[in-house]
Order: sequence, then structure tokens, then C-alpha cells
Amino acid sequence: MSFVRTTPPRPVDVAAVFPELAPLARSAIRLHPRAGLPSVFESSVGGPLLWPADEPWPHCDGSHQGGGMPVGVAEVRLEHRRQARLDRDPHGPEYTPEETAVKERNDAVWMEIADAEIAGTDPPWTGESPVPMLPVAQLYLRDIPLLRPPGQADLLQVLWCPHDHDPDNKPVTALFWRSAAAIVDILATPPEPLQADWEGYVPKPCLLAPEQVTEYPNSLDLSPQMRQMVGDWSRWQAADVGVDSSYADYPEDFYDGWLADSPGWKVGGWPPWGRTDPYRRFCAVCDAQMVPLLTIASFEWDGGTPGWAPYEDQTAAFAASHVAGQNPAQPTAVEVGSTDNMQLYVCPSSPEHPHTDLIQ
Repeated sequence: MSFVRTTPPRPVDVAAVFPELAPLARSAIRLHPRAGLPSVFESSVGGPLLWPADEPWPHCDGSHQGGGMPVGVAEVRLEHRRQARLDRDPHGPEYTPEETAVKERNDAVWMEIADAEIAGTDPPWTGESPVPMLPVAQLYLRDIPLLRPPGQADLLQVLWCPHDHDPDNKPVTALFWRSAAAIVDILATPPEPLQADWEGYVPKPCLLAPEQVTEYPNSLDLSPQMRQMVGDWSRWQAADVGVDSSYADYPEDFYDGWLADSPGWKVGGWPPWGRTDPYRRFCAVCDAQMVPLLTIASFEWDGGTPGWAPYEDQTAAFAASHVAGQNPAQPTAVEVGSTDNMQLYVCPSSPEHPHTDLIQ
């Protein structure tokens, strides 16, 4: 990896204040995706996959009738490249001739959609089916040692269909475990879908700077007794650890925002509950309680979790304004749900059992 990201130490030692929580500590690896040009031989978000040339590319054969205002995947890709070009050369042209031509074609599609809405007819839609899936993440075991792949596998590949699917209005996901050394001929030009339900389903290519951290459960994941404990302001006062008195009425907010589970893209750790209450998932094959594998995050941090912003990003993170498309807390350009997280779960007995996912 060519860059690093470092999470600041937690302002309070959780286990020292609440020894009862010490047994619940878990390791997680924050991926810290940042825009770049990953190759098939690197761990990435939204980058190219080390895919065997003789293996069919995964497609989604579900219903794809379109929703809202679909976007062209090629146009989103081009905008990602344009932003990367301007990052490298801020004084370059706003649009190159190629970018201008693509923008004009895209504007014409939007005009067709607007005209259809005015006329009360269905917006133009290709009806593409089956739909080629898009790469979401590629993780090598050498970079992410918390992965527990089956057999000799040392590589995890995650893809999704960039359309919402019933019943939960989220992309359909697919996981592939494989041995990188077994791949000799690599698929050079994978197929891509024509459209996505919206641009937040087309990840921007990012390199990773994996970092292992220690997490504790979100307060919603605690037993009623432990939840009452972290919500007891007198316990914080007695510990004399300097927690701001503004948290006196809601000390669990300090615990959740600064001490519990880390935000952003990560492997392992504790689930980022909040949008929903804890929802246990069980393996459809062996009925084992499933465990978090990967968190696909809309944001790396937000107003409730500013203390998790890495040292290297803090100048940009707390700037008064950001250049459009360059929010340091959203390097992947991914948004799921209402700026939520998608959690992928796997069976602890066998990663090859069907996985499941949940927006939270």
C-alpha cells in the first residue's frame, strides 16, 4: 500500500471505565478507501477484479424496471475520471472534448426523462436483463488478515447489481472466494451494466490503507443492564476521565460516537446499528448465528463520529467547505439506503454457506 491512515486513540479507555465490557472487545480492520488507480493485483473498492478469463462474469437476472432517475454507468465512470484528472491538474479544462460529448449525450437522456414525466409516461429504460454486476470490493488476505477464507482461498471479491430489489430496496450482492495463484488468464474487459438506479451505486475506484482497531458493541447491542451502565453519568464522573459535561444527559451518545464501533468501510468488528435495532441473522444452511464480514459505508465519519477521522484527513475533514465531489468523508462516492451502511454477514462455520446482507 502506498499511503497510510491512522485512527487517533480513543479519548477514553473503555475497559478501564467499564471492565464489564472488556470481554466484548473485537478487532476490526478499517479499510480507509481513498481515490486511486488500483490494479487487479491490489485490494480495492470499486477497482478491477482478478477475474478468470474462463469463468462467466456474474449477472443479476432479477426484475429491473428502473426506479427514479436512472443514470448511465459509463457517464458516472467518466465523471469519476474527470474528477481524478482535476485532482491531478486543478488548472486543467473543466471538460475535455471527450467529456463534453459524453455530457451532452447524458443531458439529452435527462431531457427525455423530464419530457416523459411531463407527459405522464414511463421514462426511457433499456429493460436490460440480465444485468452485469459491478465490482464493489476486492480484498487480499495479505492485506486483510481478519478474513477467514475457505480452504486455500486468499482473495475475496464482492459485486452487486446497481439496482434496488424488493423487498428491502437495496442492491443484490454476490461474494466470491478464490485463490489468486490459481488465476493464470485474467478477464481483460468485464461487461458493465448500461444503467444504475443512481450514481451512488457506482463505486469510485479506490486504493486501501487497512488499519486494525479495537471495537466495542454499539449501545443497542448491549444487554439492558450494560446499556443502563454506559448511560449512567455517575459512572463516568466517578471514573474521572474528563468526558465533556455536555454529555451528562445522554452519556450513551458519547460512548456510541467516540468509543464503540468505528464508522466507515471495514472488515469484521461490531455492526453499526442505529438505522435499525439489532437484527440477528442466521445461516440458512446450518442455523449458526452469522457474523459481520464487510461494512459498505456511505460515509467514513459524520457529525456524530468526528473523532474517528484519521490524523491524515483531519485538516480536510474539518474544513469549512469542500470542493464538489471531494468530500473526504465520502471517497468512494457510494451511498446506500438513506446515507446508511450495508452490512454483509457470513456463516462462522463455513464462509461458503450463502451470505446475507442488511441495510442499517
